[in-house]
Amino acid sequence: MIKLYESGAWLVKGQEPISDEVGLEKKFHIDKQEARKNTITYSILQNHNTSGDIDFLKLKFDKLTSHDITFVGIIQTARASGLEKFPMPYVLTNCHNSLCAVGGTINEDDHVFGLSCAKKYGGVYVPPHQAVIHQYAREMLAEGGKIILGSDSHTRYGALGTMAIGEGGPELVKQLLGKTYDIPYPDVIGVYLTGEPVLGVGPQDIALAIIKAVFASGYVKNKVMEFVGPGVEKLSVDYRIGVDVMTTETTCLSSIWQTDKKVKEFYEIHGREYAYKELQPKDVAYYDGMVYVDLSLIRPMIAMPFHPANTYAIDELNENLMDILEEVERKAKVSLGENVSYTLKDKVREGKFYVDQGIIAGCAGGGFENICDAADILRGRSIGADKFSLSIYPASTPIYMELAKNGVLADLMQTGAIVKTAFCGPCFGAGDIPSNRGFSIRHSTRNFPNREGSKLQEGQISSVALMDARSIAATAVNKGRLTAATEYEGTYRKPTYFFDSSIYANRVFDSKGKGDPSVEIQFGPNIKDWPKMPELPENLLLQVTAEIHDPVTTTDELIPSGETSSYRSNPMRLAEFTLSRKVPDYVDMAKKIQKGELVREQGGIPESEVQELQKIREQIQREFKNMNWENTGIGSTIFAEKPGDGSAREQAASSQRVLGGWANIAREYATKRYRSNLINWGMIPFIFTDKNMVFGKGDYIYIPNIQETVKKGKTNMSAYVVKEELQQISLQLGEMTEDEKDILLSGCLINYYKLHI
Repeated sequence: MIKLYESGAWLVKGQEPISDEVGLEKKFHIDKQEARKNTITYSILQNHNTSGDIDFLKLKFDKLTSHDITFVGIIQTARASGLEKFPMPYVLTNCHNSLCAVGGTINEDDHVFGLSCAKKYGGVYVPPHQAVIHQYAREMLAEGGKIILGSDSHTRYGALGTMAIGEGGPELVKQLLGKTYDIPYPDVIGVYLTGEPVLGVGPQDIALAIIKAVFASGYVKNKVMEFVGPGVEKLSVDYRIGVDVMTTETTCLSSIWQTDKKVKEFYEIHGREYAYKELQPKDVAYYDGMVYVDLSLIRPMIAMPFHPANTYAIDELNENLMDILEEVERKAKVSLGENVSYTLKDKVREGKFYVDQGIIAGCAGGGFENICDAADILRGRSIGADKFSLSIYPASTPIYMELAKNGVLADLMQTGAIVKTAFCGPCFGAGDIPSNRGFSIRHSTRNFPNREGSKLQEGQISSVALMDARSIAATAVNKGRLTAATEYEGTYRKPTYFFDSSIYANRVFDSKGKGDPSVEIQFGPNIKDWPKMPELPENLLLQVTAEIHDPVTTTDELIPSGETSSYRSNPMRLAEFTLSRKVPDYVDMAKKIQKGELVREQGGIPESEVQELQKIREQIQREFKNMNWENTGIGSTIFAEKPGDGSAREQAASSQRVLGGWANIAREYATKRYRSNLINWGMIPFIFTDKNMVFGKGDYIYIPNIQETVKKGKTNMSAYVVKEELQQISLQLGEMTEDEKDILLSGCLINYYKLHI
């Protein structure tokens, strides 16, 4: 089904990949370095690189995108750093904080802020319920051979020939201020598709199978996935899009696909014929790895809680039900700890597995073809009048309108399904939350812990599995009994899609790149500036305020989504939720140690407020005579095995910083995005590889000469756990660019720009 090559691979005229071996360079009359330049990826990155050095890229993007959880913070940061106008097309969509009933008028205040900024600085503003961020980008922004940067992790438009990267907000700030996106040239992994999917298998099935194959080993981590091979032309563009958007869950950097006449037709349908560009690898191309996918062997899949990689074939699950549910419960304990008891065995009735809810939504599931295929399975049936419910969210209003015109909308509603407007809420816990102990199957992007509304500290737990729209529809026909779509024996009508651009012309504000400086930005009372953040001091004293030993810690566990989204524009208010569902006492501990830093900056540490710090200082001064409160910053750090999987939103890092965090300590970082977010918010991304944990929650770690270490770019340093005697440990920093060093020394990106602009 899926094979991972152990070494690099050669692709010759699009034929079956050849594993790298001695002699092939001579046979193909080209060396590897030259053959690497024959990938689609190389041509796009070379055309956007401003460094003059292909080994270290300084990229200028063509367009930017953000949604209403991130654009307020991005623009506020850019304004504080000297923003005068948007230097490139910048689209502000409103698809996350769309439910303005959450938090009163708070969300709508963010929308008004966004519209006023689009007018003032020359951007595009997409009102709530018009389109989810990525569907609007596909319909209106994507262009062959271009690159787009978005402040959402699922910024992926590779199926349309556009290389897109999802990053934390500070990276968009850099682009808004004329700076570059700086990375070493990434490895490129070929994804060779062959065969053709059987009826009933959808894009989510293909995506989940690939995620399962590559995630645990990190095979594509921080690399570019390049989709090639004869299987590509067997897939519709909607289908390719559905696979492509899920590449984020592999932890790759970006993705790109070969293009063909079907992509050309997509652009023609959307009135943008000029945007098409044929993209193919050259005759002899070399890839740093290869994922071989036989599409014909993949069957309907289900990603069980609590990760998209926790995937099984639906038939396999049904045939080995109790054994697999036992395994899921075992894995769940790793994510949930002992906070709540968790079982799915109560969903089994007469040997069959029943779910409570189905959702087809968002950038992954809300496409036209997904919904039409699901409607074919559901047509003339009923989802029943019991507990099971089905909600469908078309990804844009143009899709919604076409479903109304061609009768699919009526077919769906007649079954008892509810069809709603474009909204990303089901993806992050702000829409269609299951009941306590509820189990939801969703064609959406993620099923991490807590994304579906669980509050473990209150004993509330529900969970999500990921499935394709077709199998969700087949399950709905059986009133919630888990069913693979391959059991459906009917036909798929595949209606033609007609795009009506007048919907956007009538409602979307487009400045055409011309700002109006006279426009006053509209600030609601919940939109606050960032608090002052100090520069990196000579030494650091850090208290470990969280210790997490899960294999992976997601950004949703670092800063929960859902109802917290209402406070994304208020740094101090949002910070109150940091790690609230994972380490409930983190905020109180971080605030307590932060008091020491706040008073230290004013010239002293009163024993009445932070008594133990004086004792800690005395212990350190036995070996480090020059250590004092004038040259030593005080703050918090967290330890996690592998933090940062998931969302691109920078609040996972900035909320720690607002509470006085100076660093993270990890075995490794799950994504480049999270490590970049830490640096951009003045948080040092330490690596600790010693298997012997000699520190834990509550311990203090003294790091002497950290300022000098960062300044000189040293990658290894000694730190000291403050016990009865100081216990030395080794921390690593990893390679950093000169700008990254300066950002850390300045204390954060905002400070850096104040000093350099």
